[in-house]
Amino acid sequence: MIGRLRGTLLEKQPPWLVLDVGGVGYELEASMNTLLALPATGEQAQLFTHLIIREDAHLLFGFGREQERALFRALIKVNGVGPKLALAILSGMEEEQFIRCVMDDDAKALTRLPGVGKKTAERLIIEMRDRFPHWQQGGTALDELTQTAGPASASDPLLDAEAALVALGYKPTEASKMLSGLDKGLSTEALIKAALTRKLAG
Repeated sequence: MIGRLRGTLLEKQPPWLVLDVGGVGYELEASMNTLLALPATGEQAQLFTHLIIREDAHLLFGFGREQERALFRALIKVNGVGPKLALAILSGMEEEQFIRCVMDDDAKALTRLPGVGKKTAERLIIEMRDRFPHWQQGGTALDELTQTAGPASASDPLLDAEAALVALGYKPTEASKMLSGLDKGLSTEALIKAALTRKLAG
């Protein structure tokens, strides 16, 4: 099992990145929160990882924080939640924000995330609440959880941002609407973050 990688960041094409470790380029998929926190390409980066092996592919996921990986691992254990949906959840919310939604029974906030309907939101609340039995504001839940637990390149940041949102599960028309009116001079990562923030606020 690959648990952590440290190397040179070669590419960032949300939601994908390539990390050069000793001359080997590892392709990883990451949440938008992790991608936004990464340094510029050419610099050193470290990621906690989770490997999923399937008959047709080996899928490697990268996380900037061990707590984020722990929450990802907990999410994919929920019935009906796969890696793609788990990343979409982590991209749209910080870990503590998600825990707050679960503990406050805030299904409405969860349904603003792509791929999360009313039934899925209710299932997340029911199943995840049991994983945070001693949750407190400011929170120890993630610490407890940790203890127990190739896209084509494009030159336009707006197009890259739209493609990343579609990859997260938003429909093309919805992704376009989310990006409408945003400053076109922003970087791809900044556009994605602004679009997700707008979506959750709406």
